[in-house]
Amino acid sequence: MEAYKQEFIEFMVESNVLKFGDFTLKSGRKSPFFMNAGAYVTGGQLKKLGEAYAHAIHDTFGDNFDVVFGPAYKGIPLSVITAIAYHELYGKEIRYCSDRKEAKDHGADKGQLLGAELHDGDRVVIVEDVTTSGKSIDETYPKLKAAADVEVVGLMVSLNRQEVGKSGTMAAIDEVSEKYGFPTAAIVSMSEVVEALGGTVITPELKAAIDAYYEQYGVKA
Repeated sequence: MEAYKQEFIEFMVESNVLKFGDFTLKSGRKSPFFMNAGAYVTGGQLKKLGEAYAHAIHDTFGDNFDVVFGPAYKGIPLSVITAIAYHELYGKEIRYCSDRKEAKDHGADKGQLLGAELHDGDRVVIVEDVTTSGKSIDETYPKLKAAADVEVVGLMVSLNRQEVGKSGTMAAIDEVSEKYGFPTAAIVSMSEVVEALGGTVITPELKAAIDAYYEQYGVKA
């Protein structure tokens, strides 16, 4: 496992973003783990988070893109910190863009989007915290294409939960890729989390609970 992945997993736990216990998800599923990206609140945490996204995007999609786009609301700060980190790490100016839940109807920046103006031919990387249903992409992808004839290079999330989405056969992140035709990736997957934390944070009892969860909801190989 790459060093930055190991560091990111430990960072999620230290920041109380990735927690283990007994949680009821929005879907109604009972899960032994839960991720809350809203727990990144300090300057230091946000700096590290942006660097992790920038590193993963660089390794996965390369440098040939112009804009990082974050769907409202959590994606807005993600797009900003990723653009900053990308410049600091790789010396490339990346513009940030996000959408509004409701279009602004006044001022010089009125419209559906905030941040950089999109142009035909722009290559865009979308950033999200986690994809559980693909709903945010269903809402924001049409806004991107309506704004300009852009090309989506890919979607990067922080954690791939590796559990079945709406189709019941593949992960939500893969459903997005199949539906829209662009690649999707995560900084880390839940299997990498289990590998990194096994024997420490993840006790044998917790490992058994995670295994049971994936027996019921996990994506089958």
